[in-house]
Amino acid sequence: MDRIAAFNHIAAQVSQGAITFPPNVQALRKLQLALADPECHIDLATKLVQTDPLLSARAVALANSVAYNRSGNEISNVRSAVQRLGIRTLQSLLTALLVRQLAGGISHPLVKRKAALLWEHTAHVAALAQVLARRVSHVDPDTAMFAGIVHEVGGFYMLAQLENHPGILDGEPADWIDHGEMAISRGVLKTLVTPAPVLEAVEALWMGMRALPPETLGDTLLLANDLAPVASPLHQRPGATTMLAARTIDCVVGSGTLHSVLAESAAEVKAMLGVLML
Repeated sequence: MDRIAAFNHIAAQVSQGAITFPPNVQALRKLQLALADPECHIDLATKLVQTDPLLSARAVALANSVAYNRSGNEISNVRSAVQRLGIRTLQSLLTALLVRQLAGGISHPLVKRKAALLWEHTAHVAALAQVLARRVSHVDPDTAMFAGIVHEVGGFYMLAQLENHPGILDGEPADWIDHGEMAISRGVLKTLVTPAPVLEAVEALWMGMRALPPETLGDTLLLANDLAPVASPLHQRPGATTMLAARTIDCVVGSGTLHSVLAESAAEVKAMLGVLML
C-alpha cells in the first residue's frame, strides 16, 4: 500500500470512530475524561493526578516554574500544584502526556526520530502560544497552550500506524498536507473531545492565514508555529514562514513590540518548554 492509500485507509477508519490507542493512552483517556467532568473539584483532581507519577511530577514542576510561581514560593506536593495551576492547565498537561505517548510504542529508528522532533516542535508551539495569548493577543492562555499541544496530534497518530501501514514513509512531504492531515487530524481531535474553538484554531493553521499582531486564537497558534525554533519534521507547509524569516517577524504590541515581548517572556517560555519536554 502506497503512502496516499495508507492515508486514505487511516482517514476512513478514523472517520468511522475506529481509532486504536495504545493501552497506556487508553488509561490517560479515562483520566482526561474524569478531569473534564464539570463536577471535578480540587480534591478529586488531586487524587486523579496522583494516580499518574509523570503527570504528578510535571504538575509540581510547572507550578514551580516562573510562569506560574510569581511569588517565588516553591511547593512540593500535588495538591498545592493543583490549586496553583487550576484544572484547565492540568488538562493541558495531561493532554501533552497523552499526545506524546501516542507514538510511544514506535521502534523504527527513523520514525522514532521524527516523533521526537515532532514533540519538540509541539512543545515550542505550546509554550509560545501561551505567552503570546497572555501578552499579545489576549485570548485565553490555557486554551492557546492546549491548541499548541494538540495541533500536530494527527501526525503523531499517523506515525504510530507505521507497523500496519509501512508505506506511510514513502512519497513526498506534501502528501501529508494534501491527503492525510485534515481528515486524520479532525477525527483524532474529535475523539479527544477537543473544544470547538481549538479545532477552529487548528483548522486556521492548516489554511495558513493570520493577522499581525495576532487577534484570534487561530492567529496566535499560527504565529507560535512560525516562531517555533524547531520545525515540524512531517512537512514544510506551503506559504509557511521559514525559521530564518520568522526571526524578522515583528509588530507593534501596546507600547512595545513583539520582539520585546518575546525577550521579556523568554524565561517563561523556557520554563514551560522544560516541563513539556520532561
